Amino acid sequence: MEIQSWWLLALPLFFGLGWVAARIDLKHLLSESRALPQSYFKGLNFLMNEQPDKAIEAFIDVIKVEPQTIELHFALGSLFRRRGEVTRAIRMHQSLLERNDLDQDRKLHTLFEIAQDYLKAGLLDRAEESFVQLDGTPYAEPSLKFLLEIYEQEKDWLKAVDTARQLEKVSGQSYQKEIANFYCELAAHEMMNSKIQDAGAHLEDALSVHRRCVRSNVLLGDLEMNRGNFEAAIDAWKRIESQSPLHLALVSEKMLDAYGKLGKFEEGLHLLKGYLASYPSVELLNVAFDAELKANGVEAAYHLVRDELRKNPSLPGLDRLLEAQLMEAPPERRKDLELIKNLVHQHAKSLAQYRCETCGFNAKQFYWRCPACGGWETFPPKQSEERDK
Repeated sequence: MEIQSWWLLALPLFFGLGWVAARIDLKHLLSESRALPQSYFKGLNFLMNEQPDKAIEAFIDVIKVEPQTIELHFALGSLFRRRGEVTRAIRMHQSLLERNDLDQDRKLHTLFEIAQDYLKAGLLDRAEESFVQLDGTPYAEPSLKFLLEIYEQEKDWLKAVDTARQLEKVSGQSYQKEIANFYCELAAHEMMNSKIQDAGAHLEDALSVHRRCVRSNVLLGDLEMNRGNFEAAIDAWKRIESQSPLHLALVSEKMLDAYGKLGKFEEGLHLLKGYLASYPSVELLNVAFDAELKANGVEAAYHLVRDELRKNPSLPGLDRLLEAQLMEAPPERRKDLELIKNLVHQHAKSLAQYRCETCGFNAKQFYWRCPACGGWETFPPKQSEERDK
């Protein structure tokens, strides 16, 4: 490819224009850096030297000298909130809201930030009011999530249901588990106040939203049991098998009690043994062991646990087996058996499953949201604290 002679003449011109442009940009950069307050560079220096407190004070000096530095206001306000200095964060964002030169986008941003400040400070009414004002804005979805958090804290379950439904429309995601759980909370509240019909209506609402809501049938069974409708209670609890068989352990003892009140304890025990064979679990084994011991004596309970251990070995099962052996062991063997049982019991206890404090669900691993009822932070606080680390 031949190079045209006029290109050679144009090259020096291109280099010259580039040099001039670079000089202009450099001058502009230098003029901007000279315009920045000295405190700005001090703040950067403190940050680089890992001195955040001094950096914050330096940046505050910048804001005093150059109040138009809006982005710095946002940054400092968020930093104060994260550090727990919510009063300073609120003052920072309030000063922005009071400005007349703030455009609409930044006003919305400031309102969203100050709403989070109020929430962090525990001023739930103010936080709710601010988040509600953001309906129909680009901050609608995160605001609805914060509102849901507020209503859960306040146990305002009707507002929680309404907010979750709005979130479904805005986000396109399903909140059916959460909505069903809110209806269950409403039902539990009505049951405590002996409003049986209202409680039943809420539980039907929960099942209409989420057919696999285990907690709904647990509570429906409790509701019918309290009314003396033992067969209806058993039917409600039986439906859990089609929802989540692992949760049958939650109601196994209650089912046996209902069968006992109907004079059909053996029928209930037979059903429970069938569940244990199909869906083995330590909880079902414990209930079945106690029921077998009560109905048919030590030997029958011993054989039940022994057969289950052969199929599904576990430390809690071994613990129960040793308990059965201790009941019929001669005095000279009891001391050794008690020693072994204590060792096994301690190991079984250390491997205990996580238990939801709301619905009683046992899990072999830690969840932040209960797989059964969908509630947040329902497991023991010692494990829940891991979420914040």
